[in-house]
Amino acid sequence: MTTLARIIGSTVLAAATVALTACGSGGDKSSSSPSPTTSRALNQTAAAMPASHGRECTADDVKTTGGFGEAPVITIPEDCDPPKQLITKDLVVGSGEGAAAGQKLTMNYTLVTWSDHKKLDSSFDRGEPFPLTLGSGQVIPGWDQGLIGVQQGTRRLLIIPPNLGYGQGGNGIKPNETLVFVTDAVKVG
Repeated sequence: MTTLARIIGSTVLAAATVALTACGSGGDKSSSSPSPTTSRALNQTAAAMPASHGRECTADDVKTTGGFGEAPVITIPEDCDPPKQLITKDLVVGSGEGAAAGQKLTMNYTLVTWSDHKKLDSSFDRGEPFPLTLGSGQVIPGWDQGLIGVQQGTRRLLIIPPNLGYGQGGNGIKPNETLVFVTDAVKVG
C-alpha cells in the first residue's frame, strides 16, 4: 500500500473537539474557581495552540515551484493562519472534460503539512502516480471535493482543513493538521 493510500485513503475521522468542563458538586455553589487540574489543562491547551497572525492565508500566500510533471516545492507562509475552508487553485490549466464524481483519475502529488512545513509524502519522488475513483470515498473528503472539475494536464493546489483531512490525526499526520497538496492530473477518465 502506498503512503498516499494510507494518508488520504483512510476514512476521515471526526474533527477533534477539545472541551474542558468544570463540574461542581451541585450542593456547594460558593466556589467558582477552577480546580488546579483544570487550570493546568487550560494552560496546556493554550500553550499548544499557535498564536494567530490575524488573517487566514489564501492560495496566493502559498508558494510553489515547478511546472506540470515536475516535482513541486511548496512553501507555506509564516505570517498568516491556515484557512478554515477548502481552497483550490489551478496553477497550470489542462484541457478536456472536467472530472466528475465516479470518474477514474490518475494523480501525482506532493503533500506538505502546515504546522511544520515538512514534506510528508510525494508520488513524484516514487515515480508512481496514484489511481483513484473520484467521489467514492477512497480518499479524504478534501480530495473528493477539491478535485471535482480538474482537467487532464492540470496542476492544482489543494489546501485542506482538518475537517476534510484527518481531523484527529493518523497515518503520520498530527491532530487538527491542515494539509497542502500540489496535484497533477495525469489522466482523467
